[in-house]
Amino acid sequence: MSIFIILFALALWGLAHSITASHFFKDMMRGTVGNGSMRLYRLGYNVFSVISFAPILYLMAVLPNQPAYEVPAPWRYGMMAGQAVSALLLFAAFLQTDALSFVGLRQLFGVEEQASGQLVTRGLYRVVRHPLYTFSLLFLWLSPSVSQNSLTLYIGATLYIVIGAYFEERKLLRDFGETYAEYKRKTPMLIPMRLFGEK
Repeated sequence: MSIFIILFALALWGLAHSITASHFFKDMMRGTVGNGSMRLYRLGYNVFSVISFAPILYLMAVLPNQPAYEVPAPWRYGMMAGQAVSALLLFAAFLQTDALSFVGLRQLFGVEEQASGQLVTRGLYRVVRHPLYTFSLLFLWLSPSVSQNSLTLYIGATLYIVIGAYFEERKLLRDFGETYAEYKRKTPMLIPMRLFGEK
């Protein structure tokens, strides 16, 4: 039962997260509150995303749980090292975006997301189109100690990220047109295939 409750809560969070990120919802909000107030939108969206995720963490803590698997030493230390590298690369990918705009602070002092910002293709974005997703997933799946509830979260989060990336790319194609289409042709989505010999 815990598995279904966590997946249902994650699906609700993902639906709310996706709707509030959509152009349709932002245009509707812009029509309601006006352009001036939209400077607060990105920051409010991020705060809402974090706060609304808290009930999922609470459910994971209080619902019945049991171990799923435990990776023994010395392999667990390698996985923990991989998590540390993933966290560093995740932070590096975050810094390679316009971090202040990503958080929503830059918009407080200017216009709301000028034409959805600029397309970032440098640094880790030359290796994969979504390094934030890639290294988040690596961090999750390199966990050496996994319970039933955390495994459920990892599977649900992976599905959400893959599906969300697909819809995000549709939005990016609308925003950047052929520029993004060309970037998409040259750069893998999540897995850096060139590192594995694929041209």
